[in-house]
Amino acid sequence: MNRTPTKRVTVQVRTLAVNRVPLGRWKRDYASPTTHPTNSHGTVKKPEFHDYFVTHLPSSSLHPDPQAPTKYFHQLPRSASVPHTGESPHPPTSFQALINRETTVVRIPLRSAKHHFGATTVRGTRPSNEDAYQAGVIDIPAFAKRLPASLTIKRPGQDPIRESQGAETTSGDPQVFYFAVFDGHGGNECSTFLKETLHQYIQDTAATFELQSSLRKNRDDTDPSPENLPILQGGNSQRISDLERQLVRDWRTLVGGYFKRFVPTKFSHIGRGPRGVPVPISDPPAGVSFEEVLEYAFLRTDLEFVSAQAAKQSDELENVGHPLYQDNILYGRDQVANLMNIGGLKRFKGGSTASVALISTPTPTPFWHPGTPSSLLVSHVGDTRIVLCSTQTGDATSVTSNHHPSSPIEASRLRRYAATFVTDSFGEERMSGLANTRAFGDVHSKRIGVSAEPELHRIEMAPAEFSFLVLMSDGISGTLPDQEVVDIIKEAKTPEQGARDVVRFATDVTKEGDNATCLVVRLGGWERRLEGGLGSLGTKESREWRRQEATDPRRSRR
Repeated sequence: MNRTPTKRVTVQVRTLAVNRVPLGRWKRDYASPTTHPTNSHGTVKKPEFHDYFVTHLPSSSLHPDPQAPTKYFHQLPRSASVPHTGESPHPPTSFQALINRETTVVRIPLRSAKHHFGATTVRGTRPSNEDAYQAGVIDIPAFAKRLPASLTIKRPGQDPIRESQGAETTSGDPQVFYFAVFDGHGGNECSTFLKETLHQYIQDTAATFELQSSLRKNRDDTDPSPENLPILQGGNSQRISDLERQLVRDWRTLVGGYFKRFVPTKFSHIGRGPRGVPVPISDPPAGVSFEEVLEYAFLRTDLEFVSAQAAKQSDELENVGHPLYQDNILYGRDQVANLMNIGGLKRFKGGSTASVALISTPTPTPFWHPGTPSSLLVSHVGDTRIVLCSTQTGDATSVTSNHHPSSPIEASRLRRYAATFVTDSFGEERMSGLANTRAFGDVHSKRIGVSAEPELHRIEMAPAEFSFLVLMSDGISGTLPDQEVVDIIKEAKTPEQGARDVVRFATDVTKEGDNATCLVVRLGGWERRLEGGLGSLGTKESREWRRQEATDPRRSRR
């Protein structure tokens, strides 16, 4: 019996080997022990993220005054009662105890503070909800503009403001609030990873850069409140330059393609040398802007997620076997074990968009107070959306733009790398099947330029200039115009109700049934949200028509 000779097939598995600074060593080698407080054991404490804010409230508002007299003043006869005045030699005991009483620090969870913040997310008709969001307070130095000296000098005889004030962080600055919405595609692995870790990367970057507060007065600071932006804050220029060069080199080595000539726009401590190699500049700036901190944190987060996926076994290699030198991939056995926990056990090919809003105030008075100015810094990737409502006009002001192939800026950036721009059946341009030209993850599209380089905007908000802030996924922004979203929130009593009403209306009128997430943040002009322009009447007729059309039983026959 003749047998056909078999061929011996040798399968060669190519792996990514990066002989650079390991990602796991980044936090260990560049940790700054002077920027973090230590606990009783002498170990360095990491910056903390809290889903609540801390405020000072008078103790009398929490429990009855134990120092009050047993007999109340309103029960005394009229002849024995003496009205209290500032010149009274014997003021009432309870009133004097209230003045001398110290305030109490109270933790208020943001998810329960429906008058300050509201969030709602629904799955829609999709099999799972790939959206995620985060809200809380991060422990970083303030980046707000300092108030003029005329407003900060305490004059003799001036009474302190008796109202609730936010507690200071470990750095001594007012609390910095963090709000973010993430829209995953291909799964929720990347959006969940960003929800749990992106704020940590921002905190670690600020600590590693040795970022100093923008409110700190320096001797060489001749202009404490500059009008030109960005605002430069103190930092370790040499360390920043080394970290930025290393990050760009890691992207060049790990991914290549688009990143061979990639130097982020906000990286002010490095330049582009021959063949696009990052080099330190001869005259670095005296400080670092918080925009640069955010850009570095976004790119570092994306690099770690992409590296984790590159270290895993993909689906097409399941039946081939493990590579010969599996332990040498990337950064060794320990690093591979750590990276395997990011994005699931198998290689995750999807990604996620992200829109982050950080709010910093120059004083402990919270940003939702009508008389408090604040600084809003937005970092955005993809097609999630952030909108402000103007108190004076009632108009919706979009802070972000969609990173789609149809955008002229994005098209010109990627045209020479991505030759596969196509138009789908809905008339929308797509690049290699993707709708977003900037996103976290998407490991198979990194070489053609799909990066997490954020679009950054800084807005100095005057007292009560804006009524509220809205963060939403494309399940809402793709269905409702910005003005309709703003007008729906105007009619709500609380931000929580506003977020719920927006999601409910978008779910009722949508034809796609995408995941929908909405976050509403109260600002100083919340109480006057219906006074500007036409109030909520500008889109009332169109919203009623859309709802009527959505509930029409003949709609399903079309």
